Amino acid sequence: MTGTILLLGLLVLFLINMPIALAIGTASVLALVAKGDFPLMMVAQRMFAGTDSFHLMAVPLFMFAGVLMEAGGISRRIIDFAAALVGWLPGGMAAVAIVSAMFFAGISGSAAADAAAVGAVLIPAMKRCGYDSDFAAAVQASGGSIGVIIPPSIPMIIFGYLTGASIGQLFAAGIFPGLLIGLSLIAVSAILSLKYDYSATTSFSLTEVWRTGRRALLALGAPAIILGGILFGIFTATESAAVAVVYALVLGMFVYRKIDIKDLPGLFRDGAITSAIVMFIIAMASIFSWIAAIEDIPAKMAGSLLGLTDNPVLLLLLINLILLLAGTFIETTASLILLVPMIVTMLPALQIDLVHLGVIVVTNLAIGMLTPPMGICLIVSCAISGDRLGAVSRRILPFLAILILDLLLITLYPPLTMWLARLVAR
Repeated sequence: MTGTILLLGLLVLFLINMPIALAIGTASVLALVAKGDFPLMMVAQRMFAGTDSFHLMAVPLFMFAGVLMEAGGISRRIIDFAAALVGWLPGGMAAVAIVSAMFFAGISGSAAADAAAVGAVLIPAMKRCGYDSDFAAAVQASGGSIGVIIPPSIPMIIFGYLTGASIGQLFAAGIFPGLLIGLSLIAVSAILSLKYDYSATTSFSLTEVWRTGRRALLALGAPAIILGGILFGIFTATESAAVAVVYALVLGMFVYRKIDIKDLPGLFRDGAITSAIVMFIIAMASIFSWIAAIEDIPAKMAGSLLGLTDNPVLLLLLINLILLLAGTFIETTASLILLVPMIVTMLPALQIDLVHLGVIVVTNLAIGMLTPPMGICLIVSCAISGDRLGAVSRRILPFLAILILDLLLITLYPPLTMWLARLVAR
Protein backbone atom coordinates (compact mmCIF):
# COMPACT_ATOMS: atom_id res chain seq x y z
CA MET A 1 0.00 0.00 0.00
CA THR A 2 2.74 2.46 0.96
CA GLY A 3 4.70 1.70 -2.20
CA THR A 4 1.61 2.24 -4.35
CA ILE A 5 0.92 5.63 -2.75
CA LEU A 6 4.59 6.59 -3.18
CA LEU A 7 4.73 5.77 -6.90
CA LEU A 8 1.22 6.88 -7.89
CA GLY A 9 1.56 10.08 -5.88
CA LEU A 10 4.82 10.88 -7.64
CA LEU A 11 3.27 10.19 -11.06
CA VAL A 12 0.22 12.40 -10.39
CA LEU A 13 2.35 15.27 -9.08
CA PHE A 14 4.61 15.04 -12.15
CA LEU A 15 1.54 15.15 -14.39
CA ILE A 16 0.23 18.34 -12.74
CA ASN A 17 3.68 19.88 -13.32
CA MET A 18 4.67 20.38 -9.68
CA PRO A 19 8.39 21.29 -9.35
CA ILE A 20 10.48 18.13 -9.27
CA ALA A 21 11.84 18.46 -5.73
CA LEU A 22 8.46 19.30 -4.24
CA ALA A 23 6.79 16.44 -6.14
CA ILE A 24 9.28 13.90 -4.78
CA GLY A 25 9.08 15.31 -1.24
CA THR A 26 5.26 15.52 -1.20
CA ALA A 27 4.82 11.96 -2.50
CA SER A 28 7.28 10.74 0.12
CA VAL A 29 5.51 12.52 3.00
CA LEU A 30 2.11 11.19 1.86
CA ALA A 31 3.51 7.65 1.77
CA LEU A 32 5.07 8.10 5.22
CA VAL A 33 1.76 9.35 6.67
CA ALA A 34 -0.07 6.39 5.10
CA LYS A 35 2.45 3.95 6.56
CA GLY A 36 1.96 5.43 10.03
CA ASP A 37 4.94 3.64 11.60
CA PHE A 38 7.34 6.58 11.58
CA PRO A 39 7.11 10.13 13.01
CA LEU A 40 7.24 12.99 10.51
CA MET A 41 10.43 14.10 12.26
CA MET A 42 12.07 11.40 10.11
CA VAL A 43 11.55 13.63 7.05
CA ALA A 44 13.96 16.27 8.34
CA GLN A 45 16.40 13.61 9.56
CA ARG A 46 16.47 11.83 6.19
CA MET A 47 16.88 15.13 4.32
CA PHE A 48 19.92 15.91 6.43
CA ALA A 49 21.33 12.38 6.18
CA GLY A 50 20.86 12.41 2.41
CA THR A 51 23.12 15.43 1.97
CA ASP A 52 25.59 14.75 4.80
CA SER A 53 28.34 13.28 2.64
CA PHE A 54 31.97 14.17 1.98
CA HIS A 55 31.52 13.11 -1.67
CA LEU A 56 28.57 15.48 -2.16
CA MET A 57 30.67 18.45 -1.03
CA ALA A 58 32.18 18.29 -4.53
CA VAL A 59 28.84 19.29 -6.11
CA PRO A 60 28.61 22.91 -4.85
CA LEU A 61 32.38 23.33 -5.18
CA PHE A 62 32.45 22.32 -8.86
CA MET A 63 29.40 24.48 -9.53
CA PHE A 64 31.06 27.47 -7.90
CA ALA A 65 34.27 26.79 -9.84
CA GLY A 66 32.22 26.93 -13.04
CA VAL A 67 30.70 30.27 -12.03
CA LEU A 68 34.14 31.72 -11.26
CA MET A 69 35.67 30.49 -14.51
CA GLU A 70 32.85 31.94 -16.58
CA ALA A 71 33.17 35.31 -14.83
CA GLY A 72 36.97 35.19 -14.98
CA GLY A 73 37.23 35.34 -18.77
CA ILE A 74 38.25 31.71 -19.17
CA SER A 75 35.42 30.91 -21.62
CA ARG A 76 36.64 33.45 -24.20
CA ARG A 77 40.19 32.10 -24.25
CA ILE A 78 38.99 28.52 -24.60
CA ILE A 79 36.70 29.50 -27.48
CA ASP A 80 39.52 31.30 -29.31
CA PHE A 81 41.72 28.21 -29.01
CA ALA A 82 38.90 25.94 -30.22
CA ALA A 83 38.38 28.25 -33.22
CA ALA A 84 42.03 27.89 -34.20
CA LEU A 85 41.81 24.10 -33.87
CA VAL A 86 38.59 23.37 -35.81
CA GLY A 87 37.32 26.64 -37.31
CA TRP A 88 38.57 25.50 -40.73
CA LEU A 89 36.04 22.62 -40.88
CA PRO A 90 32.74 22.95 -42.80
CA GLY A 91 30.46 24.88 -40.50
CA GLY A 92 33.48 25.96 -38.51
CA MET A 93 31.54 27.84 -35.84
CA ALA A 94 29.42 24.77 -35.07
CA ALA A 95 32.56 22.68 -34.59
CA VAL A 96 34.03 25.44 -32.41
CA ALA A 97 30.90 25.34 -30.21
CA ILE A 98 31.27 21.59 -29.64
CA VAL A 99 35.04 21.65 -29.00
CA SER A 100 34.64 24.61 -26.63
CA ALA A 101 31.97 22.65 -24.77
CA MET A 102 34.37 19.69 -24.50
CA PHE A 103 37.07 21.91 -23.00
CA PHE A 104 34.63 23.59 -20.62
CA ALA A 105 33.29 20.16 -19.59
CA GLY A 106 36.68 19.54 -18.02
CA ILE A 107 36.05 22.48 -15.72
CA SER A 108 32.40 22.76 -14.73
CA GLY A 109 31.01 19.22 -14.27
CA SER A 110 27.58 20.55 -15.24
CA ALA A 111 25.85 20.35 -18.63
CA ALA A 112 23.71 23.42 -17.95
CA ALA A 113 26.75 25.49 -16.98
CA ASP A 114 28.58 24.21 -20.06
CA ALA A 115 25.74 25.14 -22.43
CA ALA A 116 25.27 28.55 -20.80
CA ALA A 117 28.93 29.57 -20.57
CA VAL A 118 29.81 28.65 -24.15
CA GLY A 119 26.40 29.34 -25.68
CA ALA A 120 26.29 32.92 -24.39
CA VAL A 121 29.26 33.67 -26.67
CA LEU A 122 28.83 31.26 -29.59
CA ILE A 123 25.09 31.21 -30.29
CA PRO A 124 25.07 34.97 -31.09
CA ALA A 125 28.35 34.51 -33.01
CA MET A 126 26.85 31.71 -35.13
CA LYS A 127 23.79 33.84 -35.87
CA ARG A 128 26.03 36.72 -36.99
CA CYS A 129 27.81 34.31 -39.34
CA GLY A 130 24.52 33.43 -41.06
CA TYR A 131 23.59 30.24 -39.19
CA ASP A 132 19.89 29.63 -38.60
CA SER A 133 19.12 30.52 -35.01
CA ASP A 134 17.45 27.19 -34.18
CA PHE A 135 20.38 25.24 -35.68
CA ALA A 136 22.86 27.25 -33.58
CA ALA A 137 20.82 26.47 -30.45
CA ALA A 138 20.65 22.75 -31.33
CA VAL A 139 24.42 22.55 -31.85
CA GLN A 140 25.12 24.26 -28.54
CA ALA A 141 22.62 22.13 -26.63
CA SER A 142 24.12 18.91 -27.98
CA GLY A 143 27.63 20.11 -27.15
CA GLY A 144 26.55 21.08 -23.64
CA SER A 145 25.42 17.53 -22.88
CA ILE A 146 29.10 16.47 -22.92
CA GLY A 147 29.50 18.46 -19.71
CA VAL A 148 28.39 15.48 -17.57
CA ILE A 149 30.41 12.83 -19.43
CA ILE A 150 33.90 14.32 -19.70
CA PRO A 151 35.13 14.59 -16.09
CA PRO A 152 34.68 16.17 -13.66
CA SER A 153 31.00 15.20 -13.71
CA ILE A 154 28.46 16.03 -11.02
CA PRO A 155 26.15 13.11 -11.97
CA MET A 156 29.13 10.74 -11.72
CA ILE A 157 29.84 12.07 -8.23
CA ILE A 158 26.21 11.40 -7.27
CA PHE A 159 26.35 7.90 -8.81
CA GLY A 160 29.52 7.17 -6.82
CA TYR A 161 27.86 8.46 -3.65
CA LEU A 162 24.79 6.24 -4.23
CA THR A 163 26.64 3.03 -5.12
CA GLY A 164 30.08 3.25 -3.54
CA ALA A 165 31.76 3.17 -6.96
CA SER A 166 35.17 4.85 -7.14
CA ILE A 167 34.64 8.43 -8.34
CA GLY A 168 38.21 8.53 -9.65
CA GLN A 169 37.52 5.45 -11.77
CA LEU A 170 34.19 6.89 -12.95
CA PHE A 171 35.97 10.07 -14.04
CA ALA A 172 38.63 8.07 -15.90
CA ALA A 173 35.95 5.92 -17.52
CA GLY A 174 34.19 9.00 -18.89
CA ILE A 175 37.16 10.36 -20.85
CA PHE A 176 37.07 8.15 -23.97
CA PRO A 177 33.23 8.12 -24.21
CA GLY A 178 33.27 11.91 -23.92
CA LEU A 179 35.84 12.20 -26.71
CA LEU A 180 33.85 9.75 -28.86
CA ILE A 181 30.65 11.77 -28.41
CA GLY A 182 32.42 15.06 -29.09
CA LEU A 183 33.99 13.80 -32.33
CA SER A 184 30.67 12.28 -33.42
CA LEU A 185 28.84 15.56 -32.86
CA ILE A 186 31.52 17.45 -34.82
CA ALA A 187 31.06 15.00 -37.73
CA VAL A 188 27.28 15.48 -37.72
CA SER A 189 27.60 19.27 -37.54
CA ALA A 190 30.05 19.25 -40.48
CA ILE A 191 27.72 17.10 -42.60
CA LEU A 192 24.72 19.31 -41.81
CA SER A 193 26.79 22.43 -42.47
CA LEU A 194 27.62 21.16 -45.95
CA LYS A 195 23.90 20.59 -46.53
CA TYR A 196 22.95 24.09 -45.32
CA ASP A 197 26.00 25.76 -46.89
CA TYR A 198 27.54 26.99 -43.62
CA SER A 199 31.18 27.67 -44.50
CA ALA A 200 34.41 27.52 -42.52
CA THR A 201 35.28 30.59 -40.49
CA THR A 202 39.05 30.49 -40.90
CA SER A 203 41.87 28.57 -42.55
CA PHE A 204 44.09 26.30 -40.50
CA SER A 205 47.22 27.98 -39.13
CA LEU A 206 49.74 26.44 -36.76
CA THR A 207 50.79 29.96 -35.80
CA GLU A 208 47.23 30.78 -34.70
CA VAL A 209 46.92 27.47 -32.83
CA TRP A 210 50.15 28.28 -30.97
CA ARG A 211 49.10 31.88 -30.22
CA THR A 212 45.61 31.03 -28.92
CA GLY A 213 46.85 27.90 -27.18
CA ARG A 214 49.42 29.93 -25.28
CA ARG A 215 46.74 32.44 -24.21
CA ALA A 216 44.46 29.58 -23.11
CA LEU A 217 47.19 27.58 -21.39
CA LEU A 218 46.31 28.66 -17.85
CA ALA A 219 42.58 28.27 -18.57
CA LEU A 220 43.18 24.70 -19.76
CA GLY A 221 45.30 24.08 -16.70
CA ALA A 222 42.14 23.69 -14.61
CA PRO A 223 40.97 20.39 -16.14
CA ALA A 224 44.58 19.19 -16.25
CA ILE A 225 44.98 19.82 -12.51
CA ILE A 226 41.56 18.33 -11.66
CA LEU A 227 41.97 15.16 -13.70
CA GLY A 228 45.69 14.75 -13.13
CA GLY A 229 45.29 15.09 -9.38
CA ILE A 230 42.51 12.49 -9.26
CA LEU A 231 44.01 10.02 -11.74
CA PHE A 232 47.43 10.07 -10.04
CA GLY A 233 45.93 9.79 -6.57
CA ILE A 234 47.14 13.21 -5.36
CA PHE A 235 43.70 14.19 -4.08
CA THR A 236 40.09 12.95 -4.02
CA ALA A 237 37.30 14.24 -6.27
CA THR A 238 36.03 16.48 -3.47
CA GLU A 239 39.49 17.87 -2.78
CA SER A 240 39.98 18.46 -6.51
CA ALA A 241 36.79 20.55 -6.52
CA ALA A 242 38.23 22.77 -3.76
CA VAL A 243 41.47 23.08 -5.75
CA ALA A 244 39.43 24.07 -8.82
CA VAL A 245 37.71 26.86 -6.88
CA VAL A 246 41.00 28.29 -5.61
CA TYR A 247 42.59 27.99 -9.07
CA ALA A 248 39.64 29.74 -10.75
CA LEU A 249 39.62 32.50 -8.14
CA VAL A 250 43.34 33.19 -8.47
CA LEU A 251 43.14 33.12 -12.26
CA GLY A 252 40.10 35.42 -12.45
CA MET A 253 41.28 37.93 -9.83
CA PHE A 254 45.05 38.12 -10.21
CA VAL A 255 45.98 36.80 -13.67
CA TYR A 256 43.16 37.78 -16.04
CA ARG A 257 41.87 40.52 -13.68
CA LYS A 258 38.25 39.99 -14.76
CA ILE A 259 36.95 39.50 -11.21
CA ASP A 260 37.04 42.36 -8.73
CA ILE A 261 36.62 41.85 -5.00
CA LYS A 262 33.27 43.68 -5.18
CA ASP A 263 32.03 40.99 -7.62
CA LEU A 264 32.54 38.17 -5.14
CA PRO A 265 29.25 38.50 -3.18
CA GLY A 266 27.26 38.19 -6.42
CA LEU A 267 29.33 35.22 -7.59
CA PHE A 268 28.93 33.51 -4.22
CA ARG A 269 25.18 34.08 -4.49
CA ASP A 270 25.02 32.61 -8.01
CA GLY A 271 27.01 29.56 -6.95
CA ALA A 272 24.88 29.08 -3.85
CA ILE A 273 21.61 29.27 -5.80
CA THR A 274 22.62 26.72 -8.45
CA SER A 275 24.07 24.40 -5.79
CA ALA A 276 20.99 24.72 -3.56
CA ILE A 277 18.72 23.58 -6.40
CA VAL A 278 20.66 20.33 -6.84
CA MET A 279 21.15 19.71 -3.13
CA PHE A 280 17.45 20.32 -2.40
CA ILE A 281 16.52 17.68 -4.98
CA ILE A 282 19.03 15.27 -3.43
CA ALA A 283 17.60 15.94 0.05
CA MET A 284 14.01 15.32 -1.08
CA ALA A 285 14.93 12.29 -3.16
CA SER A 286 16.76 10.76 -0.20
CA ILE A 287 13.40 10.54 1.66
CA PHE A 288 11.90 8.83 -1.40
CA SER A 289 14.80 6.40 -1.67
CA TRP A 290 14.59 5.56 2.06
CA ILE A 291 10.88 4.71 1.87
CA ALA A 292 11.41 2.81 -1.39
CA ALA A 293 14.14 0.75 0.30
CA ILE A 294 11.88 -0.02 3.27
CA GLU A 295 9.16 -1.21 0.90
CA ASP A 296 11.73 -3.14 -1.19
CA ILE A 297 10.54 -1.34 -4.34
CA PRO A 298 13.92 -1.40 -6.20
CA ALA A 299 14.20 -5.18 -5.80
CA LYS A 300 10.59 -5.70 -6.92
CA MET A 301 11.06 -3.53 -10.01
CA ALA A 302 14.33 -5.28 -10.80
CA GLY A 303 12.58 -8.62 -10.42
CA SER A 304 9.93 -7.51 -12.93
CA LEU A 305 12.61 -6.69 -15.49
CA LEU A 306 14.49 -9.91 -14.80
CA GLY A 307 11.21 -11.76 -15.37
CA LEU A 308 11.16 -10.46 -18.95
CA THR A 309 14.59 -11.81 -19.89
CA ASP A 310 17.81 -13.08 -18.33
CA ASN A 311 19.92 -12.12 -21.35
CA PRO A 312 22.47 -9.48 -20.17
CA VAL A 313 22.47 -7.63 -23.49
CA LEU A 314 18.69 -7.41 -23.68
CA LEU A 315 18.58 -6.29 -20.03
CA LEU A 316 21.08 -3.54 -20.74
CA LEU A 317 19.03 -2.39 -23.74
CA LEU A 318 15.86 -2.36 -21.58
CA ILE A 319 17.66 -0.32 -18.91
CA ASN A 320 18.87 2.12 -21.57
CA LEU A 321 15.29 2.54 -22.78
CA ILE A 322 14.01 3.18 -19.24
CA LEU A 323 16.78 5.70 -18.57
CA LEU A 324 16.20 7.53 -21.86
CA LEU A 325 12.49 7.85 -21.05
CA ALA A 326 13.25 8.93 -17.48
CA GLY A 327 15.74 11.54 -18.69
CA THR A 328 13.04 13.00 -20.92
CA PHE A 329 10.61 13.61 -18.07
CA ILE A 330 12.66 13.71 -14.85
CA GLU A 331 15.56 15.97 -13.82
CA THR A 332 18.97 14.25 -13.90
CA THR A 333 19.72 14.21 -10.17
CA ALA A 334 16.25 12.91 -9.35
CA SER A 335 16.54 10.23 -12.05
CA LEU A 336 19.81 9.03 -10.52
CA ILE A 337 18.45 8.79 -7.00
CA LEU A 338 15.15 7.21 -8.05
CA LEU A 339 16.46 4.65 -10.56
CA VAL A 340 20.04 3.75 -9.64
CA PRO A 341 19.07 1.59 -6.60
CA MET A 342 16.86 -0.55 -8.87
CA ILE A 343 19.51 -0.85 -11.58
CA VAL A 344 22.32 -1.72 -9.16
CA THR A 345 20.18 -4.56 -7.77
CA MET A 346 20.44 -6.17 -11.22
CA LEU A 347 24.23 -5.81 -11.48
CA PRO A 348 25.00 -9.57 -11.19
CA ALA A 349 22.54 -10.35 -14.01
CA LEU A 350 23.97 -7.56 -16.18
CA GLN A 351 27.47 -9.06 -15.91
CA ILE A 352 29.23 -5.68 -16.16
CA ASP A 353 31.44 -3.63 -13.88
CA LEU A 354 29.78 -1.04 -11.62
CA VAL A 355 31.96 1.73 -13.12
CA HIS A 356 30.89 0.76 -16.66
CA LEU A 357 27.27 0.85 -15.50
CA GLY A 358 27.83 4.35 -14.10
CA VAL A 359 29.02 5.68 -17.46
CA ILE A 360 26.05 4.04 -19.22
CA VAL A 361 23.62 5.64 -16.76
CA VAL A 362 25.18 9.11 -17.03
CA THR A 363 25.32 8.95 -20.84
CA ASN A 364 21.63 8.08 -20.98
CA LEU A 365 20.76 11.00 -18.74
CA ALA A 366 23.00 13.31 -20.79
CA ILE A 367 20.90 12.44 -23.84
CA GLY A 368 17.81 13.22 -21.74
CA MET A 369 19.13 16.75 -21.35
CA LEU A 370 18.41 17.28 -25.07
CA THR A 371 14.79 16.11 -25.07
CA PRO A 372 11.76 18.17 -24.02
CA PRO A 373 10.12 18.83 -21.63
CA MET A 374 12.96 18.43 -19.06
CA GLY A 375 15.93 18.85 -21.43
CA ILE A 376 17.94 21.41 -19.50
CA CYS A 377 20.55 21.96 -22.23
CA LEU A 378 17.75 22.48 -24.76
CA ILE A 379 16.01 24.97 -22.47
CA VAL A 380 19.22 26.93 -21.78
CA SER A 381 20.10 27.13 -25.49
CA CYS A 382 16.56 28.23 -26.41
CA ALA A 383 16.71 30.93 -23.75
CA ILE A 384 19.95 32.29 -25.26
CA SER A 385 18.85 32.05 -28.91
CA GLY A 386 15.26 33.19 -28.37
CA ASP A 387 13.83 30.24 -30.33
CA ARG A 388 10.80 28.11 -29.55
CA LEU A 389 11.48 24.74 -27.93
CA GLY A 390 9.68 22.87 -30.72
CA ALA A 391 11.78 24.42 -33.48
CA VAL A 392 15.08 23.57 -31.77
CA SER A 393 13.81 20.08 -30.88
CA ARG A 394 13.33 19.29 -34.57
CA ARG A 395 16.83 20.54 -35.41
CA ILE A 396 18.40 18.40 -32.71
CA LEU A 397 17.12 15.06 -34.07
CA PRO A 398 20.30 14.25 -36.12
CA PHE A 399 22.44 14.92 -33.04
CA LEU A 400 20.19 12.68 -30.92
CA ALA A 401 20.54 9.90 -33.49
CA ILE A 402 24.35 9.89 -33.33
CA LEU A 403 24.27 10.12 -29.52
CA ILE A 404 22.10 7.00 -29.33
CA LEU A 405 24.55 5.16 -31.62
CA ASP A 406 27.39 6.29 -29.33
CA LEU A 407 25.39 5.06 -26.33
CA LEU A 408 25.03 1.60 -27.89
CA LEU A 409 28.79 1.46 -28.50
CA ILE A 410 29.52 2.55 -24.92
CA THR A 411 27.06 -0.08 -23.64
CA LEU A 412 28.19 -3.03 -25.75
CA TYR A 413 31.97 -2.39 -25.90
CA PRO A 414 33.25 -2.25 -22.27
CA PRO A 415 36.95 -1.54 -23.12
CA LEU A 416 35.92 1.94 -24.30
CA THR A 417 35.13 2.86 -20.70
CA MET A 418 37.07 0.35 -18.62
CA TRP A 419 40.55 0.40 -20.16
CA LEU A 420 41.53 3.72 -18.61
CA ALA A 421 39.42 3.20 -15.47
CA ARG A 422 41.38 0.06 -14.58
CA LEU A 423 44.60 2.07 -14.52
CA VAL A 424 43.23 4.21 -11.67
CA ALA A 425 43.36 3.09 -8.07
CA ARG A 426 39.99 2.74 -6.36
